[in-house]
Amino acid sequence: MAIDPAQPHLTGYLAPEDFLPELQAELGDAVREIYGRLVLAEGPARPIAWAANVWHDPVRLEIASIGDAATKLRTIQRNWALYSCAHHRRAALIAERLPKVSAKPLAFGAPAPAAPLGSWTLIDPNTILAAPRCGSAFPNGEVQFIEDKTAPSRAYLKLWEAFTVLGERPAPGAFCLDLGASPGGWTWVLQKLGARVLSVDKAPLDPTVASLPDVEVRHESAFGLDPRALGRVDWLFSDVICYPKRLLNLVRNWMEKGDVGRFVCTVKFQGATDFDAMREFAAIPGSRLLHLHHNKHELTWVRL
Repeated sequence: MAIDPAQPHLTGYLAPEDFLPELQAELGDAVREIYGRLVLAEGPARPIAWAANVWHDPVRLEIASIGDAATKLRTIQRNWALYSCAHHRRAALIAERLPKVSAKPLAFGAPAPAAPLGSWTLIDPNTILAAPRCGSAFPNGEVQFIEDKTAPSRAYLKLWEAFTVLGERPAPGAFCLDLGASPGGWTWVLQKLGARVLSVDKAPLDPTVASLPDVEVRHESAFGLDPRALGRVDWLFSDVICYPKRLLNLVRNWMEKGDVGRFVCTVKFQGATDFDAMREFAAIPGSRLLHLHHNKHELTWVRL
């Protein structure tokens, strides 16, 4: 079967729900085509924060029928995830003819799926756009977990997702600093991993979290800490509510004066998205800026 590239040197980027304008702004003049939340941009794949998934080397498949569509996709590979942006009923009928891909929620601690997963969409009744290789191991980049209702807040899901996507997490005994910790969702995750946690927030932690072994609580501002006073910090976490530039200054202060192994910080946007701050975070050597499925109008900055 002959497969023609959708267009030479195009890459697909799938925006998270409600954040297509952010993705378009980040891609700028490279944007060539848009299908729902899927944006085709000129050039090879590059680090884009506002992308739930990246479609590498997308191709167009001309199809004569539902059966023909399923056959052509199966000829390329086995595992496909549908991103439905138009012609939903016809796309669903094609999906029914493909092997089922497990979309069961993941138990935290289990690795991300290892099997190759492609993505496809129906852009008109007789044309499929498909990418056999994608950036995310999860359908449309949507990481779902078996939730733990004992957590003090739903913020814990962001940390679960970050560890799952990055494939790295604190080892037992690691010293973790949790800034902006209240009500304690991230501290709760870290303590369960066996880490020693210093939780810092003016607001109180949930009493059940504050009383856990290996958790120390300080009721003070995250911005008032002296990095030189704490010694080695294996992981620095921040879910502080503040403007991005203030968080950037905090991070730079810890990088300059502290001894920190790894950073995981939520960059929260209050009002309009601060693209200048995004670029400054992304420019920090060895770091990565990404939108997690459990992020809202915020990004996660990591430096491992």
